[in-house]
Amino acid sequence: MWYQLASEQSIPVLDKVLRTIAVYALLAVIFRFSGKRGLAAMNTFDIVVVFLLANVVQNAVIGPDDTISGAAVGAFTLVSVNAIINRVSIHWPRMRRLLEGKGRDVIVDGVVLPGVQTRLGIQTEDLDHAVRLQNGNTICEVKQGVLEPNGQLILTLKASFRGSTQGDVREILTRLERIEDRLTGRR
Repeated sequence: MWYQLASEQSIPVLDKVLRTIAVYALLAVIFRFSGKRGLAAMNTFDIVVVFLLANVVQNAVIGPDDTISGAAVGAFTLVSVNAIINRVSIHWPRMRRLLEGKGRDVIVDGVVLPGVQTRLGIQTEDLDHAVRLQNGNTICEVKQGVLEPNGQLILTLKASFRGSTQGDVREILTRLERIEDRLTGRR
């Protein structure tokens, strides 16, 4: 029994490798064009789709081979291809942009761009949450909001709504010391 689980392969290893690479490429294209939001904020339905996708493409990856070695070849190929693509895209920004896309403006000067929210699948609650994470109160306080290729919504608040930094506080304290010195005549 153990011998059959580990060694009986119905299709050649090279065939499994090529199948795995083809399915990887297909899924990469599907996810690339399905939208950025899904990568960062998966809901219950998105998770169900991922589980079902794994089941749907399993036979395409390793065919009728249900041996441990067949699964190992498929898993090793997936991890290897992913690692190679990640390393290559570090050195070739143009390839990374092609594979991942680029950031898209969602909010400009406190206004959500028309149609972008629907096109990218971003809910108003997601925008409001992102504003609160930046210590803002409303979308009107946002100078620019960009949905990055990794699904993160990066916001920049307008200057008048940004919180004080430690540098701001130090500068104010330094100015207060100068004023105090002038008032007491210590110059």
